[in-house]
Amino acid sequence: MEYHDKVLKCADCGAEFVFTAGEQMFFADKGFKNEPKRCKACKATRAQGGTTSSNGVQRVETKTVCSQCGKETTVPFKPTQGRPVYCRECFQQRRTMTAASGSGGGATGASA
Repeated sequence: MEYHDKVLKCADCGAEFVFTAGEQMFFADKGFKNEPKRCKACKATRAQGGTTSSNGVQRVETKTVCSQCGKETTVPFKPTQGRPVYCRECFQQRRTMTAASGSGGGATGASA
């Protein structure tokens, strides 16, 4: 298939940008079905933010208390009632213990 440069409109800023023939070939090689929606500048800005997931949902940062050591911590999700939440250190410690014992029990992770 022969590709030709296309002019697309950015979904964020409305500016026009070129979807080059080379980029189209790359997309086809990777099996991507959709054309890009954002210009390079908006794509870079979005990547830098890091607070929005790929499906456009705002990520939640919640302060909570570690169920194991009692230390205050922040987690990148809204904790579920009745399920333990661990600080980074306790989560890593539990993950190491779980891996060593060979059982695949799920634990809720957290970031400090």
